[in-house]
Amino acid sequence: MTTNSFSPNVSLGQSDLRVTPICLGTMTFGEQVSEPVAHAVLDRALERGINFIDTAEMYSVPARQETCGATETIIGNWFAKNPGARAKVVLATKVAGPSRGMPWVREGSGMTAADIVASCNASLKRLQTDVIDLYQIHWPERHVPSFGSMVYDPKQERSVTPILEQLEAFAGLVKAGKVRHIGLSNETPYGVHEFVRLAEQHGLPRVATVQNAYCLINRTIENGLDETMHRLNVSSIPYSPLGFGLLTGKYDAGGTEGPDAPKEGRIARYESVRRQRWGRADALKAARRYNALAREHGLTPVQMALAFCYTNWRVASTIIGVTSVAQLDEDLDAWGTALSPELMAEIDKIRWEMRDPAV
Repeated sequence: MTTNSFSPNVSLGQSDLRVTPICLGTMTFGEQVSEPVAHAVLDRALERGINFIDTAEMYSVPARQETCGATETIIGNWFAKNPGARAKVVLATKVAGPSRGMPWVREGSGMTAADIVASCNASLKRLQTDVIDLYQIHWPERHVPSFGSMVYDPKQERSVTPILEQLEAFAGLVKAGKVRHIGLSNETPYGVHEFVRLAEQHGLPRVATVQNAYCLINRTIENGLDETMHRLNVSSIPYSPLGFGLLTGKYDAGGTEGPDAPKEGRIARYESVRRQRWGRADALKAARRYNALAREHGLTPVQMALAFCYTNWRVASTIIGVTSVAQLDEDLDAWGTALSPELMAEIDKIRWEMRDPAV
């Protein structure tokens, strides 16, 4: 294992937040990962210099009523056990959008200003902190193609809270000292432009980040969102760089279901995940191509998949999710892996043939 230590040298958008180029995602805490193991992972991340932690009110994943809020509670308990730890990290969490079939997360069809405030207050309590450094909208309040849906359908529009009203709610939280900066997740170029335009027009908080999926089997950020974020100086902090485990190679032999599927993986363990974008047969087929390519070039699939994000100009900080200290070390040790121009050309060739099967 290398002993590389990470410095908080990445600026997020136009904010004063300075973070490490790797962020610890925590959606496994409370479902796949017990509280003691989660605390060990958090300890190790801090030990190795990671200062950026991301969570959400609806975690853990897969979402269940019984575990909603569990991840924030686990992190809050870690802060309570480790005086001084909170001051060492940039803490990001997310307010859930409309319920998407999860009435325990959000009642009704929208996400009102009152919902935003109530969710923030509940997250602060669970996290045992006075302020959230980066408060993000987990998915848009308006209808957008996301989580496996590829086509925008105006007939599906059910928005009840205009973007301006959402920004005003965030402004109130910033003014109250409960939130430092705001961000978006699972957003579109239109959404980013509109949030920035209205913030600048009305003197409201400006989004610093967008958190969307980005990996070898889902490069849709490159279809226009990257230009939007670059020109508006909004930072990308992508999630799922390992494609929900498909890009680790652990599903190459046994697939994602059946007797030979690895039992510890999320896709293999949870039917609800297999029904989503990561469970598509084409996603596994493409992942196997990339994983084989990595091995041909003397890399592990994890090294190549993470290096694709770690070295990408579009990425400010990559969000990694782990289930053990060993996985955390493996992901951090991949930092510094270089992808040659020849290898990148072969990666792009596969993408041209197979596009983005996990969109």
